[in-house]
Amino acid sequence: MLHTPSGGTGHGTAATEPGLMSIGTVLNVLRDEFPEVTISKIRFLESEGLIEPRRTPSGYRKFSAGDVERLGHVLRMQRDHYLPLKVIREYLDAMERGEAVQLPVLGRQRDGEPVLTVPETPTVARIGRGELLAAADIDENCLAEWESYGLIAPLEDGVYDAETVTVASLVAELGRFGIEPRHLRVMKAAADREAGLVDQVVAPLKRHRNPQTRAHAEARTKELAELTVKLHAALVQTALGVRLP
Repeated sequence: MLHTPSGGTGHGTAATEPGLMSIGTVLNVLRDEFPEVTISKIRFLESEGLIEPRRTPSGYRKFSAGDVERLGHVLRMQRDHYLPLKVIREYLDAMERGEAVQLPVLGRQRDGEPVLTVPETPTVARIGRGELLAAADIDENCLAEWESYGLIAPLEDGVYDAETVTVASLVAELGRFGIEPRHLRVMKAAADREAGLVDQVVAPLKRHRNPQTRAHAEARTKELAELTVKLHAALVQTALGVRLP
C-alpha cells in the first residue's frame, strides 16, 4: 500500500519502530532500478511533498516500506511518463484515498509545451453490468457470448473491473472486421500464458522476507506487463510486415 503523506504513517518520531530505513539504505534499494537517484534527489522529493518520512528525536529521516514504494512510483512516472511533480503528487494522493484515477499522459503540444490529457476511460475501479453494456455500446447477447468464450469475466461480486470496458470495446471493434469471439480464444490463451510468466517471475519477490523487496513486487509486475505488451505488439507487427504509428 502506498504511503499517505497526510496520514499518520508520515508523522511523529521513529526512535524505536522496527522496519524503518535510513536514507542511505533507501538509496541502495532504489538504485537497483534507478541508478542515477541521489540522496539530494530524495530530499528534494520530500521538500516537494511527494514523501514525508518520519524523524528520529535527533532529526534523522527514517523511511517505511511504503515510503520506498511511493518513491519508486514517483521516479517511475518521471522517467516513463515525464509528468510534473504536482501532477504525480495529485495522482498518488487520489490513489491513496481509494479513488480509481487514470494516469495523465503527455498529449499534443500547445505553443511548444506538452499538454496533459486524461484517457477517456471509466474513472471508477468497478462497474456494473448495465454500465459495461452502455460504455462498450453492446447488448446483453454479445456480452453473454463473450463471457462464454472467456474473453470477459465478472469479479466475484458480479461487477466488472473498469479495464473490462477496454476489452469489450476492442472485441466489438474487431467484430466489425468479421473477427468473431471464437477467433479470439487464441489471443486470450496467449494473454493468460504471458500473465502466468510474469507471475512466475515476481513470485519470489512476493514471498521474500524483506518487506522492501515485497513492496517492489507490484511495481515490478506492472513494469513486466508493459514490456510484455510492447513485445507482443512488436512481434505481431513483424509477423504482418507492418509498422503501427
